[in-house]
Amino acid sequence: MARLQHDQDPVVERFHATSGRVTGWMALVLAAVVVVAGLAYVDDGFPAWVIGLALLMGVLAWAAMLRPALWATDEHLVMRNLAETVHIRLAAVEEMAVRQVLAVRADDRRWVSTVVGRSWRKALTSRHRPGGLADDAALAPTEGMHYADFVENRLHDLVDKARTREGVRRGSPEQLALPDAVRREPARLPIALIGVALVVLVVTFVV
Repeated sequence: MARLQHDQDPVVERFHATSGRVTGWMALVLAAVVVVAGLAYVDDGFPAWVIGLALLMGVLAWAAMLRPALWATDEHLVMRNLAETVHIRLAAVEEMAVRQVLAVRADDRRWVSTVVGRSWRKALTSRHRPGGLADDAALAPTEGMHYADFVENRLHDLVDKARTREGVRRGSPEQLALPDAVRREPARLPIALIGVALVVLVVTFVV
């Protein structure tokens, strides 16, 4: 029943990536070109290990740069990363900040998403949390507003609302005692594809 409730938790906000997508697509396309060219010319002496390496690099580029995603529901912040998907109960979030990556502290652990982040210089000059917002309309991105600022504001707003619903304060014993603060799901497809690509690479060295 608990799993069913999680699956039916409606998405209220999806956050797009602030970096890495272009590089990821370029790496994926380059890897695909090398694999296709290698298969076409393998009988002419094209190194088989280069095909295996390109396949592995392509899978890693997809898993590390293109697959990660970040969204929020009424109850959870969901981080889809390379090796797992993490569901963090919003009311259980103890601390949160967007620096070079999004870092969230919950269930006495630090969870990180690379989907949203600031440049190194911007991370040094930004505040821990952008200025307070009066209503939901102010939570929309505005002209000149850095997208990471919008994400940080929006997530803080969702967390505040979740804490209010649960009747807990940040750092309180009641918050720390919330059940099911974090749920983790292994990313079976990326792990399987990486494993297959590694096997292919090893085989190309052996054959």
